[in-house]
Amino acid sequence: MLIGEYRHNIDTKKRLSVPAKFRKDLGEKAVITKGLEKCLVVYTLLEWEKLAQKLNNLPTSQADARNFARLMLSGAADVELDKLGRVLIPDYLKNYASLKKNVTVLGLSTKIEIWDADKWEEHKQKTETAAGDIAERLKELGI
Repeated sequence: MLIGEYRHNIDTKKRLSVPAKFRKDLGEKAVITKGLEKCLVVYTLLEWEKLAQKLNNLPTSQADARNFARLMLSGAADVELDKLGRVLIPDYLKNYASLKKNVTVLGLSTKIEIWDADKWEEHKQKTETAAGDIAERLKELGI
């Protein structure tokens, strides 16, 4: 299972070392795409296939559905882990997420998020401050 928070650096060749703990679950190939809140999301091939199928089943008659599918599918790139467990992050994705050298890699059960380290800290602090209110709203969903 992909869980935890890790600090890593993007090297001068735009490669990110995937945390060793994640490599087995991720496999040799994965898909990276644009995430919400201006982060990147990395999916195993199996999880990507599940998501892509759901996106393909969205009603094309609804603009929000079309736009969300476009964001996720057109922004995606196949990536391979090299022998040292690094992935090359394409420029357009690096720019989308405003990634600099320092990044935070989050394991979120079935996917990985990659955040600019400063943006993650800011987002995390806001979320932690609002955690009580968020929990109240999620109570309606049975959580």
